[in-house]
Amino acid sequence: MCKLVVIDDNPTDHYIMQRLLHNNFNCEQATYTFDGRLVLDYLEENKETGTMLPDVIFLDLDMPELTGWEFLDELETFNARAKKNVQVHIMSSSIRSADVFHSKKYACVNSFMTKPLSKDMVNQVCQQATPLRNQQRNIS
Repeated sequence: MCKLVVIDDNPTDHYIMQRLLHNNFNCEQATYTFDGRLVLDYLEENKETGTMLPDVIFLDLDMPELTGWEFLDELETFNARAKKNVQVHIMSSSIRSADVFHSKKYACVNSFMTKPLSKDMVNQVCQQATPLRNQQRNIS
């Protein structure tokens, strides 16, 4: 079962994601926030205990305070020194090919999905993260 975080400044997108995750047995815990800085602070505080960290982050790029790109820059630095690498799946209303291309420079980005997301897309991400989580538990 995976732990995931949704970072998006739109409350409607939070609600949609909650509906998509309803009855998803691959997702053990979902946290929703409007502020990526809070997530980075949480990651930093818990970097020594990989089990406390999320497996997956769904990230919106177009955010008012800390943009998705700025979040990714800081997460790359975090992942380089943490006990666990956190996967990111970008969810964006952008269909700009430049954004997709730019996202590929980040090792932590696993996919670029265009909103609105489907239940199948979210389920697939959670299913893929579940074996990784189990594997990390066995290593620790």
